[in-house]
Amino acid sequence: MVNPFPPPALPPLRLGNLKLASRYVLAPLAGYTNMPFRLAVRELGGIGLATTDLVNARALLQGSRKSLELVDTCPADNPLSIQLYGANPAEMRTAAQWCESYGVASIDINMGCPVHKVTRGGGGSAMMCDPKSTIDLVAAVVEAVSIPVTVKMRLGWDETSWSAPHFAREFEKVGIAGLIIHGRTRAQGFTGSVSLDGIRAVAEAVERIPIIGNGDVRNLADAARMLAETNCAGIAIGRGALLNPWIFTQLQRWEETGDPGPRASYEHHLDFMSRHFHLLVDQRGEHFASLTFRKVANWYCKVLRPGRAIQQRLMFLDSAATFDAIVQEIRDAAAVIGTADWIHPEPTIAVPQGPMERW
Repeated sequence: MVNPFPPPALPPLRLGNLKLASRYVLAPLAGYTNMPFRLAVRELGGIGLATTDLVNARALLQGSRKSLELVDTCPADNPLSIQLYGANPAEMRTAAQWCESYGVASIDINMGCPVHKVTRGGGGSAMMCDPKSTIDLVAAVVEAVSIPVTVKMRLGWDETSWSAPHFAREFEKVGIAGLIIHGRTRAQGFTGSVSLDGIRAVAEAVERIPIIGNGDVRNLADAARMLAETNCAGIAIGRGALLNPWIFTQLQRWEETGDPGPRASYEHHLDFMSRHFHLLVDQRGEHFASLTFRKVANWYCKVLRPGRAIQQRLMFLDSAATFDAIVQEIRDAAAVIGTADWIHPEPTIAVPQGPMERW
């Protein structure tokens, strides 16, 4: 991979007393970044921290089966942050204490999710509409635990209210260890482009804590621009990791040597898909793995391009035997056609469209 970008000269990324091995972290994506996917990406190297899907604090305290599945982890899945959401300070405080006793490395408070089912209860992005209550809630969580607490938020509710710099200053005062800023407003959802100026404004608003930039980083050029133009201390990557799980190790290698190394081959992508599926099987069995994999099959097919017939079969996956047969079929076809001239695509990933109240 030709590298026209100079690597950053930055100190190691720390969240309080937690020193991360890399400044490149796996951002949470609801329905995608479960433990099997996190483990598969960790095996490739380069991840400093991974975060769970957002977890409802009240549901976690009630022992909800879905919530417990979301926080499922193992020793190899470390360091791990659990992302909590909710608007009730007592519930958030108690849920944070539960997470600390569970053994995770840090806690992340979600103030960024724009989805209506989260914001209608006052959580996610809606927390940016009530500054005093939100600052008090964050302070309560910080005081309740001894592990690092971070916040992930957006620039503001809409273009008329870029409140993120104010929140960043106030959160630093109450003791958060770091802040992840998605460079869009809630009104934008996932449309348009991130504002690097907005992320830089947040970085300039604080004195000590690291700011981690998030949004639209899918390759080395995006990452280099994010670091150079925002003064952020790290990068959280979500959708970019779905298409290229090697992005973390490539960025870490770039930072250490100036050379990100070669792109992953077609065969590497196929092997990763297989590893991901079988880690799903290990976690919950064939039936769960097959149902879960149907959701992610589309973005694997965006990269591998095995043809519509195979894509449809993956969408109706029912067993490990069927999956292994499909993988072998793709492998055999690739051997015949050849993959030497295969170009790693960077297709877009579908995001919710239309009014966010319907998301």
